[in-house]
Amino acid sequence: MAALVDYQIKDGHIAILTLNRPEAMNAMSKALLDELNDHVKTINANSSIRCTIITASGEKAFCAGADLKERKTMTQEQVIETVNYIGETITTIENMKMPVIAAINGAAFGGGLELALGCDIRMAADHVKMGLTETSLAIIPGGGGTQRLSRLIGSGQAKRLIFTAKPVASEEALSLNMVEHVTSSEKLPKEAAEMAQTIAGNGPVALRQAKLAINKGLETDIATGLTIEHLSYKETIPTEDRFEGLSAFKEKRKPDYQGK
Repeated sequence: MAALVDYQIKDGHIAILTLNRPEAMNAMSKALLDELNDHVKTINANSSIRCTIITASGEKAFCAGADLKERKTMTQEQVIETVNYIGETITTIENMKMPVIAAINGAAFGGGLELALGCDIRMAADHVKMGLTETSLAIIPGGGGTQRLSRLIGSGQAKRLIFTAKPVASEEALSLNMVEHVTSSEKLPKEAAEMAQTIAGNGPVALRQAKLAINKGLETDIATGLTIEHLSYKETIPTEDRFEGLSAFKEKRKPDYQGK
């Protein structure tokens, strides 16, 4: 049986997770979520991984969200449990130690967009449409969409998209700050890999602390956020990587960071 999530390591420091249910528009079945969580745990335990890319097989869909065919067979309690599992999975991805890039190579609806919103950086192919379309099914986004989208693009625009359930094209998503970069579907894998390589060339401890400071600081007031930043900065000072960075700058060479 083929894996529902393919996992590979590129250049020693980049993990690539590929959703692999193209026949079901890469919808998040329980089995897919189980595999995704297992891979995320493996990546988090691997100190050599400095950036992760999440993408999908094919060009039609990045992820259509929850598996509605599977959901038809569930009780109300099972539906609630499954949606909670999707939300927990996305939060686990959001809290990965390293930066995570969503390479959105196809349609991203409902939980599929919520998955991308849980990543640090979103890159989309120019043919992609995305949206939180749950209200058209008489439900609401339950995997973090109401919270992450409003924080990303503002409450007014988030309400417009969620209340109307209308998807937007990638260029509008870019103008709304839903995604950070748009390119052709042919170039997306290469450009996502190039961004990941650039990120992976920087200090691993610094990347981890920068992510922590941004994510935690956004959830509080500016004074507390600055304290979080200061504490995160202090974590980088005694590292071997900091001294390597200074030496490399002085010697005009590329630093060789070890994450120590």
